[in-house]
Amino acid sequence: MSHVTEIPGQPTVVLVHGAFADGSSWNGVIERLQAKGMSVTAPANPLRGLSADSAYLEGVLGQLDGPLVVVGHSYAGAVISNAAKNASNVVSLVFVAAFAPDEGEVLGQVTPTSNDSILMPALVAHEYVTGRGAPAVEFVVDPAKFHETFAADLPPQTAAVMAATQRPVADAAFSDPATAPAWKDRPSWAVVATGDRAAGADLTRSMAQRAGARITEVAGSHVVMVSQPEAVTEVIVQAVEAASAVAVG
Repeated sequence: MSHVTEIPGQPTVVLVHGAFADGSSWNGVIERLQAKGMSVTAPANPLRGLSADSAYLEGVLGQLDGPLVVVGHSYAGAVISNAAKNASNVVSLVFVAAFAPDEGEVLGQVTPTSNDSILMPALVAHEYVTGRGAPAVEFVVDPAKFHETFAADLPPQTAAVMAATQRPVADAAFSDPATAPAWKDRPSWAVVATGDRAAGADLTRSMAQRAGARITEVAGSHVVMVSQPEAVTEVIVQAVEAASAVAVG
């Protein structure tokens, strides 16, 4: 049974960044969507754990006027799927080089099953102060491995800047279990980056297939929205147009 409330009007596109990134990773896509006259927002993903980040995003979605097409990159695929489950103004999902876990799955357990991913050996752990006494663990990508792991189809100088400005992700992102996913009752689209060595093209493809997503494969690295923004924009537009057609009908 669908949890979507039909809301008239063209959807707003909500772009959610993944781990080791921020909203600026969507800049090329935002420029193209805005040039088409679309309403776009790219909220910050706290990157403090799947449960916390999903709750935060659910609150953000609840304060936006619907309908919404929600797009997640990488780790944010898990976040949007959890957060949108009870958000009746979310009409569809788009996964961009993204995880789409099922209920109970843990990213730290499923990611190592990818034959394409080289992410885990590239991670560096640091402690951070939580304000609750005991320190917690967060991860960054080793800058020396960032280009190969994350952004192999971008110039090394660009990847170096991205590595220097990356945002750490808390260990809880990899250890919190996913909750009931929105992709089970929302139409979904997916961009599979065939050169994805972070999430792993094989894993994102199989998850997208399981979710019943309309899949577009693009030759690109994990940050395909940076290296191939036109191709990613086209898929998002497909989702928006499909949602708009349903609203009109």
